[in-house]
Amino acid sequence: MADFGGDAEAFRLEARTWLEENFPKSLKGNFAAQMASMMGGATESADARLWRERMGDKGWGTPTWPKPYGGGLSRNEARVLQEEMAKIGARNPIGGMGVSMFGPTLLEYGTEEQKRKHMPGIVRGDVWWCQGYSEPNAGSDLASLQTRAEDKGDHWLINGSKIWTSGAQYADWCYCLVRTDPKAKKHEGISFMMIDMHSPGVEVRPILLINGTSPFCETFFTDVKVPKENQWGPLNGGWTVGKRLLQF
Repeated sequence: MADFGGDAEAFRLEARTWLEENFPKSLKGNFAAQMASMMGGATESADARLWRERMGDKGWGTPTWPKPYGGGLSRNEARVLQEEMAKIGARNPIGGMGVSMFGPTLLEYGTEEQKRKHMPGIVRGDVWWCQGYSEPNAGSDLASLQTRAEDKGDHWLINGSKIWTSGAQYADWCYCLVRTDPKAKKHEGISFMMIDMHSPGVEVRPILLINGTSPFCETFFTDVKVPKENQWGPLNGGWTVGKRLLQF
């Protein structure tokens, strides 16, 4: 057990007490059940949902994110929390691409309005995100992407497709790189959009692998209307934001 000093040890007692009161004993050591929400929630039990909701409300699913978008813990406190969870057979039930990649990038590049709208669902683990990067002809050469967003005044109109979209069949939203200036050099003229996966014109086709699973999908956008406020980061500056996202 690491020694982080008096402040962290005081937090250890706080964390231990909270976990004793809030972690459902039925989930002890059953890590698959605790993290069922990360696979779309189809197999999430009542106790697993309760555990996710309690961790989300506490902000401890994203412990080091700043309040009001997380627990506001120091790294030492987050490590103490992890230690106390391990002692009782608990795992963090909140994760996925919203937590690991999109959320931290939105904290840096999103507007306050965008953060207020989208961060709570990520922090609570009740909104699932997927990533729209690769295309059939733009995989390793991502800057050659051709999915296009046309400016229609009060909205963007998106047409194109993505491939190898992990978890798209479960996703509520997609953070997606699109071309907003087709006349610019290929590393320029690219922007980020937040696309509601339930929008008309969005079609998801799971890719069946030889082992019978479908972790990846093809995702098609046909005349998908995206509100102007769902473009985030600099217009035509998505390449820089996309690289930053991958650092997470």
